[in-house]
Formats: sequence, C-alpha cells, structure tokens
Amino acid sequence: MAETVILSGTTSPGLLASLAPLLREWLPRQRWFAGKGSPVTGFSLVAGTELLPAASRLGLYHLLVRAHQGAVPGDCYQLLIGAREALPPRLAPALIGHVPDGPLGGRTVYDALYDTRPAEVLLEALRTEARIGVLRCERDPGQEIRAGLVPRRLTAEQSNSSVVFGDTFILKLLRRVVPGVNPDLELPLALAREGSSRVPAPTAWLHADLEDGGGESYVLGVLQPYVQGATDGWELALRELAKGEDFATEARALGRATAEVHTALARALPTATLGHAQLGPLVDGMTERLDAAAQAVPALRPYAPGLRTAFSALADLAAEGRTWTAQRVHGDLHLGQCLRAPSGEWALIDFEGEPARPLAERRMPQPAVRDVAGMLRSFDYAALSTDPPAPGWAEVCRAAYCSGYAEVSGTDPRTDPVLLRAYETDKAVYEVVYEARHRPDWLPVPLSAIRRLAASDSL
Repeated sequence: MAETVILSGTTSPGLLASLAPLLREWLPRQRWFAGKGSPVTGFSLVAGTELLPAASRLGLYHLLVRAHQGAVPGDCYQLLIGAREALPPRLAPALIGHVPDGPLGGRTVYDALYDTRPAEVLLEALRTEARIGVLRCERDPGQEIRAGLVPRRLTAEQSNSSVVFGDTFILKLLRRVVPGVNPDLELPLALAREGSSRVPAPTAWLHADLEDGGGESYVLGVLQPYVQGATDGWELALRELAKGEDFATEARALGRATAEVHTALARALPTATLGHAQLGPLVDGMTERLDAAAQAVPALRPYAPGLRTAFSALADLAAEGRTWTAQRVHGDLHLGQCLRAPSGEWALIDFEGEPARPLAERRMPQPAVRDVAGMLRSFDYAALSTDPPAPGWAEVCRAAYCSGYAEVSGTDPRTDPVLLRAYETDKAVYEVVYEARHRPDWLPVPLSAIRRLAASDSL
C-alpha cells in the first residue's frame, strides 16, 4: 500500500445539515442503532474529522453524531462516511444516499467500512499512533503492526462493526459510544497484564478526546490479534446440533475457560463483598427491570408474579446475613462471545457488556454467576433454535459447563441455586425485551425460560 496521507481538521459546518435527511432514513435501519421504535427527529454533531479530502476521488469523514428522538438528546454514534462521485456495484449495500447540496453536493455517500481504502486509513493511523483532530491512536509497543494488510469487513450480525486485516488483526469499532473507561478495552488490557491466554491482548486502540466528555475520552475502537480459523461458539453449537452430536465436552472446556478468566479478573482488579446493604439496590434493579419489561411486552405479564419470587428469595437470603463476592465480569457472556481455535482452546471476546446498560453499571463488580447465567441461557437459545427443538441437549450442556467451571474455580454455580436463578431470570427478562424490539420471531425462546423460571423456586 502506498504511504497514507491523513489530513486532519474539523469538518465543514454544513456537512451534517446536508447529511441529516439521508441519515434520518438510514440510521434506524442499522443493526446497531439502539433507538428503534421512535423516529429520529434531528442530529447534532459531537465531533467531525476529515480523514481524506472531499476534493479527492474518495472523501472520508469520521463523525460522532448524536441522534435526537423527541425532546431528549439521544445516543452518540460513530460513523465513518465515504463520499464518491458514484458507487461501484460492490459498495451498493453500503449506500446511504445522494447528497443534493452542501459541502458534498452532487456526491454519493456510504458507510465507508464496506470499502478497503478507508479501512486502510484506520489501520495506518493505529500503526503510526496518529493524532487526527480529536482522534488519538495508541498501541502496545510490544506488538508489531505491519503496513499493507488487506482489510475485509465481517458480515456477521453484531451490535458494532468489525474489520479483519490480513487474517492477522481484527478491528472492532464501537458504534454507540459514551465517555469514560470502556470495559471492552479495560478488561482485555487487565487480563493481558495477568498473562491470560484466554483473551486476545489489545494491540492498538482509538480514542476521541472531547470537551463534552467531562475530561474523559471516548473509546472508539480496539485492534486485537485475529484468531485465524476459529469458530465462534454459537456456530459450533448449531453445527453439532445439526449433526446430532453431543456438545458436552466443549461445554465443559468452555466452563473451564470462563472460570480461568474470572480468576484472572479477580486478581487483576478490585473485588467487593455484597451483603444486605449492597444486595438491596441490586435486587431493586432486577425488580424494576422486570416491571418495565412487563409494561413493554404484554406476553411477559402473566409470569411477572412468579418471576419476582426469584428476586425476593435472593433478598431474603441477604437479610439472613448471607454474603457474596463481587468482581469484574464479562457482562454479556454467551456462545457468540466465545471463539474455539483450531487447537481446541477457547477464548472469550467482546467485553463491552450489555450496551443498553449504563457504562457505570457495566463497570461495577458483580457476582461471577452473572456470566454463568448468560451462558446457560445461550445453551437454551441454541437448543430451541433448531427444528425440532432439542431441550435435552441444553440440559446436558448446562451441567457440563457448570462442572467445568467448578474444576477451575473450586465452586459449582449450581450450589447457590437462589443466586443463579435470580441472575438467569434477570437475563431472560432482558432477552424478552430485546427480542420483542429487534427480533419478534425469536420471542418464544426467552419466553420458554420465563415459564420455567416463574414456576420454580429453584433451578
């Protein structure tokens, strides 16, 4: 690749105004847009940086845009906008629209992450630790980033966007961004310091230093080694299900990997003890989420009284003097967040946590069983996604996973059924709301767990 020339500078004041009508139609259709169900009423520009000049064949802009929905300012999104005279057929899926006037008048704009040249610009910026306007790149000096790695965009459904470079690195760009320390960078860095082999160590990362962040940077993206030939746990589980094969051996190994990550996180970062005073707000939060979910999804309402007993039972234990250890956790663990290398080793990825939850909440120490509950729910998802469903398969996997976890941690999550039921219930409630909003056809999957959890005083 020729030497990259990166021009820094703020964007034209009229750029967002000219893009707004197109973005208002395009943004809500994106998988990673969080405000589905409410119309976008306007935009405000948080930051704009010109990466390649508009006068060139390819103009390239990095935008942080706040989408307004109603009177309240909405979420901030990271956009990489390309501008061409016309799009070649290969970029047709990336089309945003034709700009009639303004700084890009007469040009066609598109999601530039579909294009190789913009991706090369990003990698070169990370490789050279560039500072471009408000953008700042940092990297691990112990890892080499070769120039000229060929990029390709990953097409798998996800809540962010990822580009692979030469099967050597993968760049994850966060789409919805907030100021502060993002666990998707914080936790892998902490695990790297502990020498954990279960999480790819960050190679480089991208920040935006903005005045409205209260002195805190926005983490925009993380570059990590790409596990070549790896299969994510969801794909592997579905493949084994289709063949009628047992997944217990893999589930046990995955349980061991999860416990190793938890053990390393407990060493690397502070832990806390949760007693009655600390459990109160936690249980209240679970109950409030249930009440809000029941309002939003009518199908959940008949089960709400039974589900509340999962949370009240946990509160009762705390009132009796029971305590639990809390630590930093993955926060959104499921089969799709796990990679099995050709060697058979499992790795955990995507430590962002549940994006819908506030950043401060995602960074709080929590019982490690929260991650366990997420994985148990994922086994249910896999089993019920087949035709016909295979519920017995999930039960075997759940047991094997907990056994593997116990082999490393010394504690089987099933020995604390009240805590496990509470967290699995909270996760299932979250899933019901998510599926109702984004994938209504999948709603029966979490509802099957809701029926089980509402009818049981234990697992």
